[in-house]
Amino acid sequence: MSHHLLLIIHLLSATIWVGGHLLLVFGFLPQALKEKNQNIILDYERKYEPVGMTALVLLVITGILMAYKYGVGIEYWFQFETPIEKVVSTKLALLLLTVLFALSAQFRVLPKLEKNAEKLPEMTFHILLVTIIGVLMVVFGSFVRYGGL
Repeated sequence: MSHHLLLIIHLLSATIWVGGHLLLVFGFLPQALKEKNQNIILDYERKYEPVGMTALVLLVITGILMAYKYGVGIEYWFQFETPIEKVVSTKLALLLLTVLFALSAQFRVLPKLEKNAEKLPEMTFHILLVTIIGVLMVVFGSFVRYGGL
């Protein structure tokens, strides 16, 4: 697959992933917190999750394939030696953080949130951090255009 096609898929997937989280933060979260209504978040999560998780999987696949096309194979991950290695390694570290927050939300926070709106602040923390991480990944990815960090 050509680098350009991988990049287009990666950018569209990032648009869905980050855009969906920004929509959640600015469009749904304020109302849920104001009304202390966890169902606003839960309903959004149920609708967004199939599309969002597909986008995340595509981001991982296309990101790894593009890293290899830039000569940053698995043996160079987390080496932080070349400018492109720094971008790839930073984005991988941010991806690991995203996965940890997603697992925490899925198995720890969401089951409790379904029964009790008192978990909204903890879910808000997860939502904000995953959104910030997503935006940071976009910013770091943009540095590839200029040769890396």
